[in-house]
Amino acid sequence: MDVQSSPAAVPAWQECLASVQVRVRRPEGREALARSTTGLLTERPHTNGATLAQAVPGTRAQRVQEFLTNMPGDAADRHRQRVQQLLAEATTGDGVLVCDETGFPTQGMASVGVARQDAGPLGQVGHGQVAVTCCDTDPRATWPVAVRLYLPHAWAQDPARRQQARVPAEVPLQTTPEIALARREHARAWGVPQRCVVADADEGDHPNVLMGLEARQAPYVVAGRTDVPVRRGHLASTPGWRAAERRQSVPRWPWRTMRWRRGTQGWWRQKLVAGRGWRVTTDGHRHAGGLVGERAPQGPPEERTSCWSHLPHDTPLETLAGYAHRRQAIEPCHEEATGALGWDQDQGRVWLGCHRHAVTVLLASSVLVWLEQRHRHTRQSRRRDPVPPSAGPPAQNAAGGAS
Repeated sequence: MDVQSSPAAVPAWQECLASVQVRVRRPEGREALARSTTGLLTERPHTNGATLAQAVPGTRAQRVQEFLTNMPGDAADRHRQRVQQLLAEATTGDGVLVCDETGFPTQGMASVGVARQDAGPLGQVGHGQVAVTCCDTDPRATWPVAVRLYLPHAWAQDPARRQQARVPAEVPLQTTPEIALARREHARAWGVPQRCVVADADEGDHPNVLMGLEARQAPYVVAGRTDVPVRRGHLASTPGWRAAERRQSVPRWPWRTMRWRRGTQGWWRQKLVAGRGWRVTTDGHRHAGGLVGERAPQGPPEERTSCWSHLPHDTPLETLAGYAHRRQAIEPCHEEATGALGWDQDQGRVWLGCHRHAVTVLLASSVLVWLEQRHRHTRQSRRRDPVPPSAGPPAQNAAGGAS
């Protein structure tokens, strides 16, 4: 969408904004929100305040910065309004909630939350910010739900830095898995249907998070670390295994080759196996669930992975695998938000500005989903599969087949 050469409003975007009905406290806030989001949807290579003002005629960089950092507004209400609209138009109710984190390399140390940490795209430890996100993915569409910046210990425990960055007093010190669990609660409060919660090991494979999900009776399938202790029986005398050892001990016959949807180089195929067991925490308690092993039909051992499931014991293996693979759907959302919508180019150094920019980026991303759904509805095209591909043929064996 390129609107940089025309002063006229984009009709499709104006219709979407009216449909979303995002409320702001001041009249000029709605105009600033519309202009900022329109600027993010342009084809400019950089989307900071100056380039947004150049892309959208009649907009000044100072006004964009004022909207991001000082103008009053309710971020939670904006999220809720946007989510409710997407629930009506971009989901079938078969959604899986995907939790993950992403990072932005940032120069300097003044911007809120910047510390020496794993800053995502760099693939290594460096100075940057980290945000925890969650998205909804089902057969109709994948779209962002919620986001919150991670506040490192050096920031959370420093009153002077918190005051300078205007971090609210009620924002506690939380790990990224704890923030992910809180985002899940926000999604649930907003009415986002959750057949399952999925996450990578860094976000989901955390004892407090897993116990929190289990206490809320929330089904989940999360990627597990190779050293997670598991047992086949609930008795203390039952031999214990590491997840990787348990997966390797399974004989050949229970493994099943499954194929996913057809890609550019043929069908996607993986070998999978699932069995019931007990996850053992450091306090010695055992938590019932299922271990899902996965490996390529031909490939090195390091490509083998494990997932821990808290779904009913009779859940088909195809369903377990399909849910587990949906966690990869959040990566295109992150790539679009940073590569096309300029999420990583925020110039604000304060807490409000960082999250106001994130809310605007999520709204712009939702606009693209909204427009795509309208276009498909007009063409009456078939619904697409989730990303990555959904499960293949119907199951013939339940997940409890291998133990």
